[in-house]
Amino acid sequence: MKKTISTIFGLAALSLATLTTSCSSDDKNDVPTSDFVVVRDNLQGEINSGEVILESGTYKLTGKLVVKNTAKLTIKPGVIIEATALAADQLQAVRYIAVAQGGQIDVQGTATNPVVMTSEVKKPAAWGGLVLCGKAPINKNIGSTATAEVSELAYGGTDAADNSGSIKYLRIEYPGFSYSSDKEFNGISFFGVGNKTVVDYVQVFESSDDGFEWFGGTVNATHLVVSNKDAASVGDDLFDWTEGWNGTGENFYGIRTNAGNRGIEADNNANNHLATPISFPTIKNLTLIGAGVNDTSAESQAFKLRVGTKGKFDNVVLKGWKTGFDVQHDESISYTGTDLLATNVKFEDVTVKSKATATTPVTGVTPDISKLFTESATATGAGNGSGVPTWTAGWTKGL
Repeated sequence: MKKTISTIFGLAALSLATLTTSCSSDDKNDVPTSDFVVVRDNLQGEINSGEVILESGTYKLTGKLVVKNTAKLTIKPGVIIEATALAADQLQAVRYIAVAQGGQIDVQGTATNPVVMTSEVKKPAAWGGLVLCGKAPINKNIGSTATAEVSELAYGGTDAADNSGSIKYLRIEYPGFSYSSDKEFNGISFFGVGNKTVVDYVQVFESSDDGFEWFGGTVNATHLVVSNKDAASVGDDLFDWTEGWNGTGENFYGIRTNAGNRGIEADNNANNHLATPISFPTIKNLTLIGAGVNDTSAESQAFKLRVGTKGKFDNVVLKGWKTGFDVQHDESISYTGTDLLATNVKFEDVTVKSKATATTPVTGVTPDISKLFTESATATGAGNGSGVPTWTAGWTKGL
């Protein structure tokens, strides 16, 4: 009897397995298994095709990991990717993760079990962070591709709806590795990333360069956090864009208490302020916290808006900055009140609410940017005024 029951269960399991395989193979979205070999203590190399899945536990990132065209990297909830230490003479072995044009990443973290990308060395600039390269428009090489300043991968194109994958509940710790003053990794770099890409609930923790930076593209993002509090690290901006970013943002929270730079640095194109597509993001529910009275930075600006950028911002809380809005160059100044506009802004401990500098300043002449912003005492910013938003609970660190 036991043998008969065992046989019946065995046949049932075989039938189920066959059915599952059949359904999977009929799924047009199914990605074939990759020939890339995952070595838990030596994660590096190029994923050239198929899907690689990181299931659980910790993986040691020992070099660059690049997801190439047609390939996919899936990272399950709770996975930790830890970049190993890098010797000073091993610049070619910088640890970072990059998604090339046509590749995809699928980060499947949850509020209680986020994916964490970190480093053995627990200080800013320990590793390179995450780089995404898509096919959406940029204004660096209009109608063509450019080469990313880090990773040397191509980016840009004409596909605004390009899809580099999905990133949910991800924490990136201690990124910002610097090759030189002109070549530095950010926490996450979006190079020409398209608007079919999903970016939701992501924190960059203690980056020595920008937390998030957009180089053109159309990608949208929600629930982003940047926190820079390492007293020994200067850092750079919390959020940064250039080269024609035209996405949307909602619920951004950034805080720095160290001697870093701006809350937002926003550019269009430094070489051609009118290059198209012109940077023109729309961001609502935004809180930017500076270092307040202890701020020693020469550029303590919540917003630095320059070289022709546009932008619309609504429900904004700014606290602890020497300057709220710093608008530079004639093109950006000309957009104020129309295509460069902040509505419902609450200032707390901000010395100068706004100032402007023309491309060629004239002594005694101050550009008029009086229509740049409207104020609201009830603005809530990212959800809790200048306090920590409730939506950060459980998956973020150090707030």
